[in-house]
Amino acid sequence: MSTRQAPLAERFAALAADGRKALAPFVTAGDPDLATTAVVIEALDRAGAAVCELGVPYSDPIADGPVIQASYTRALAAGFTLEKFFAMVTAATARVRMPVLAMVSYSIIYRRGIDRFVADSAAAGLAGFVVPDLPLEESDLLDAACRGAGLALVRLVTPTTPADRAAEIARRSTGFLYCVSVAGVTGARSELPAGLVERVAWLRTQASVPVLVGFGVSTPEQVKLLAGVADGAIVGSALVRRIDELAPSGPAALAAGVERTVADLVTAAR
Repeated sequence: MSTRQAPLAERFAALAADGRKALAPFVTAGDPDLATTAVVIEALDRAGAAVCELGVPYSDPIADGPVIQASYTRALAAGFTLEKFFAMVTAATARVRMPVLAMVSYSIIYRRGIDRFVADSAAAGLAGFVVPDLPLEESDLLDAACRGAGLALVRLVTPTTPADRAAEIARRSTGFLYCVSVAGVTGARSELPAGLVERVAWLRTQASVPVLVGFGVSTPEQVKLLAGVADGAIVGSALVRRIDELAPSGPAALAAGVERTVADLVTAAR
């Protein structure tokens, strides 16, 4: 196994050995600023998060709902750049145990150059990427670069993905498979859709990596439900909203609030 993917595999293996499921929080890098994001990453690690997804702000997001779109706008207005992002990630990943992934538009990767983006990410300590707007048929170059650098390339399956295509995506995903729970954009919802449990169970028969569910997952009750069938849950919009609410209280209080919120979700995943 390549060296950079090992932390992800080891983390999931350790959870499985303990009979636990993964809680994977998503936060926007640079909201309200990158210094606060570094503090938040450490809080997520203390709370027991299995892996962290860092959203890379983009002016034209593909699948992000209003909460995450607003956080991207705030981060960009605060002066977010990729150079600052990689510097923050380099410092943060040296202080935490959990693997950290970037959720990033392919446009950003392509503009910087695949090889350069992958090399910068590996040097910064990232464990891989989630690229929501990269079709399977156009992913070979990035996949090869990630495999060469030992980074995971997490792929997504949606409710509208045909079964044969979903099986191929599951086969080619590394790190874990991201099961999108609902059609549409991200955002907290009051209940999970019918048929999700059955779809996740089937995907687990097709994938050789863990299957995590995201989009619309926001409460400990939903996380507990998903833990019964999936390998873990991804919570994004609800946490991004919580960070925005706590931001005026300052980094220390924000970190404490985030740690409590995520600890409750981690407990539910058990």
